[in-house]
This record gives sequence, C-alpha cells and structure tokens, in this order.
Amino acid sequence: MAGASCPECKATDTMSLFIENNIEKVECVACGYQMTQPEPQVVSSTRSNELVIGVFKPE
Repeated sequence: MAGASCPECKATDTMSLFIENNIEKVECVACGYQMTQPEPQVVSSTRSNELVIGVFKPE
C-alpha cells in the first residue's frame, strides 16, 4: 500500500493487503504487525453508547 506507514514500527511502504478466510488483513512485511477488518455483523452489534470508563478493583 503506497504511502502507508506501519503503526507498530513506523516503516513506510511496507504494508500489504490480503484476504484470508474471507477477512481482509493488512500486514507489515517489515515487522509482521497485522490488522484485521472486522466483519459487518460484529461492527453492527457493538453498542456505541456504552463505553468502559474504568475497572473497579476492590481492595
């Protein structure tokens, strides 16, 4: 992918796009970092109004 930079190693022009098991994946050929595009049903099932703002840890 021309001009794309890896979020992990910051190398430019090292990102490769491929499809594996019908899922789009992007991989940095320099460091091996991978990103995956979630399936549409996963994205639509997330609730945008609910956010985790902290985790309660009783002492």
